[in-house]
Amino acid sequence: MGIVRKLCSTLNNLKVFRLSNRNSYGYNNFITCNISVDPLNPSSSNSFLTHGIHVFQCPDTVGIVAKLSDCIATRGGNILSADVFVPQNKQVFYSRNVFVFDPATWPRMQMEEDFLRISKTFNAMRSVIRVPALDPKYKVAILASKQDHCLIDLLHGWQDGRLSVDITCVIRAPESEVIRFLEMHGVPYHYLGATAENKREDEILELVQNTDFLVLARYIRILSNTFLRSYGKDIINIHHGLLPSFKGINPSKQAVDAGVKLIGATSYLVTEGLDTGPIIEQMVERVSHRDDLQSFVQKSENLEKQCLTSAIRSYCELRIMPYEENKTVVF
Repeated sequence: MGIVRKLCSTLNNLKVFRLSNRNSYGYNNFITCNISVDPLNPSSSNSFLTHGIHVFQCPDTVGIVAKLSDCIATRGGNILSADVFVPQNKQVFYSRNVFVFDPATWPRMQMEEDFLRISKTFNAMRSVIRVPALDPKYKVAILASKQDHCLIDLLHGWQDGRLSVDITCVIRAPESEVIRFLEMHGVPYHYLGATAENKREDEILELVQNTDFLVLARYIRILSNTFLRSYGKDIINIHHGLLPSFKGINPSKQAVDAGVKLIGATSYLVTEGLDTGPIIEQMVERVSHRDDLQSFVQKSENLEKQCLTSAIRSYCELRIMPYEENKTVVF
């Protein structure tokens, strides 16, 4: 634990970014060791150390944790946090480990081979490794319609480093001051003039083929099943309501008319069913009889921005894994 103590005294605020594999989703029941490290500045102390993340899903059996820990320890690595979830009455094991290591003594290719052997041993369904200091950031495209609040929040988060992604392009309606921001920062911008009759999906698909995932920042068009199958990667959406309630058009008005006392926002992974994909994050806020539709919508928009950002961070930090047919494990 000497290395860990030294790290704790010099580094802080664990931040993990970027996922190389699509399909990572989730909720948590885990063991945590709260130790901090800053992967964005690994040279600030102990320059020979960097950190990695490994997520694992396999049939549950004896010895998985021991094998994973031994793999890291025998290569001179040290685990900083270990999250494990084994659902009751389900023979499935989920884990997420964050560890520090010396790339000189444990090269990236060797790391891949070591974890691959464990995957074969336990017939793993998922084994993903990220080394944030060495691996490229996610490439992401953002689709938006006329409402800008989520898009603007994501762009500011990207600008100030809260979202460690590479925005390859923004596809949206033209009536917006956000165009100046995009031009100033050299972010490609596309207006395709999609309509209900012509969603321009072939053109959108061509623009986003080289991305790792998509974000729908209040994009009002429903993407067709053909588009979803052709794209074949994850798409994160934000819904201005607590799914599965008030689905479809104008959920805020639906909720006001229903006299709800608690409003929310839901971020989820898009599937072929309307607003039925695996939920990543939900946030809530109280409302009362004193709220009119305007204050109601303002509170709702604030929740949407927070909820969408949180979902993207969790995705990039390898915190999300699939659970059962339509659920998630979020470590």
